[in-house]
Amino acid sequence: MEEKLTDQEQARVDKLPKYEELGVDPFGTRYDWKDRICDIRKEYGDKDAEYFNENAIEVDVAGRLMAIRRMGKAAFVNLKDEYGSIQGWLGIDVVGEHDYSVFKLSDLGDIVGLKGTLMKSRTGELTIRVTRFTHITKCLKPLPEKFHGLTDTEDRFRKRYLDMIVNDDSRKIAILRPAIVKEVRRYCDELGFVEVETPVLSPIAGGAAARPFFTHHNTLDKDFTLRIATELNLKKAMIGGIDRVYEIGRIFRNEGIDTRHNPEFTTIELYQAYGDLQSMREWTEGLFKSICKNVVGSEKIVWGDIELDFSKPFAWISMVDAIKEKTGIDFNQQMSFEEAVELAKKHNVPLEKSWNSVGYIIQAFFDEFVEKTLIQPTFIHRYPIEVSPLTKKSDDPRFVERFEFFLNGFEFGNAYSELNNPFDQLERFQAQLEAKGRGDEEANEIDYSFMDAMRYGMPPAGGIGVGIDRLCMLFCNVQNIREVLLFPTMKDEK
Repeated sequence: MEEKLTDQEQARVDKLPKYEELGVDPFGTRYDWKDRICDIRKEYGDKDAEYFNENAIEVDVAGRLMAIRRMGKAAFVNLKDEYGSIQGWLGIDVVGEHDYSVFKLSDLGDIVGLKGTLMKSRTGELTIRVTRFTHITKCLKPLPEKFHGLTDTEDRFRKRYLDMIVNDDSRKIAILRPAIVKEVRRYCDELGFVEVETPVLSPIAGGAAARPFFTHHNTLDKDFTLRIATELNLKKAMIGGIDRVYEIGRIFRNEGIDTRHNPEFTTIELYQAYGDLQSMREWTEGLFKSICKNVVGSEKIVWGDIELDFSKPFAWISMVDAIKEKTGIDFNQQMSFEEAVELAKKHNVPLEKSWNSVGYIIQAFFDEFVEKTLIQPTFIHRYPIEVSPLTKKSDDPRFVERFEFFLNGFEFGNAYSELNNPFDQLERFQAQLEAKGRGDEEANEIDYSFMDAMRYGMPPAGGIGVGIDRLCMLFCNVQNIREVLLFPTMKDEK
């Protein structure tokens, strides 16, 4: 059904033939602007009126009209481009009758070009004295009212294009995100890591504990999953001889949507042959300090109402020691599964039917009592073997060489001393398969192609995965993952 136009929308549509009568295409053609508004302001913002009287500074900009103040045969406008806004002054005696007639058809939101010379207005505002006005594209829908803006959160995310037009912070985040990703890439490249691309379609869900999305390939008549991790393919690349390998790629997990999770998200996974968990610890500290220095310009970052200090060495504590610190319970001591269950019930820790050993309960205690208390940069290491199927065992076979990196109660990275023993790996996969049989929908399946690759010899290695979206949340100072996703997954509009 065709959408019924509002009176304002109809008035804009009715102007289209008038543009054509003036020889102007209402939806425009190429426009060769030459100046960014932020550059104009940086170079000339502090100059006084006398400077512009003595120097004719010509500029040519393009952007959206965000304000129009008409005064008969003259008008002030406000034009906004990608990086800033500037005032323009149009007078019929300067731009001529034709251009002024075109301008008179303008509405807020129209995309136009302003060419002219810089001046200071009577109020001291840097202004373009327009000598040529060019209509580029007609905006057929009115923008949200200036002082109330686009206030509905769901509308902001669903109509991100409109959010970025009227909300400078949203546009700045959209621009800052690729700057952060660029710095991650530069940091890795300088350390000698090679970026690769691996398939999104996978015959099985492997490399993580997560529920996948399923799809079907018609020609092969075969079901595939969308990848839940890039891990196994990157390890195959390392086995093939790329000693330092990484991928910044899209991951898909058929899970809930909340302020920290989106079913489609971005990670960097990275593997370093001949390294270990300590190699990944060094890489992680270096990454965050590099972004602080080269993107943000400070080692102290405000996130919400918390100041995070990246100037000091990051804390390093084992999971069981962190639990003992918060609860007094020492899981370093040997105990039966039944004893651990009783401790969980006593402390109101939720239990799952698929659990059959102490390690699952240790992880549950950590989730319940520790994670949210980790504010400053902290590595939690030495995880239970049950929850880490791809990781080397530590000196105590109940635990593995794994860490997760936390800030303000958020997990930002997950690292291993990678398991490279194919016999041990097969046992872990089989344990995961048994967990799946007990009802664990997130347990790994056995990837036999990866097992075959491992038998050719995988070097000892350190590996890590870092969520790019959460990284951007931190450095953009937002609390909702959808703020840093250009077009997040949304419920249908009612």
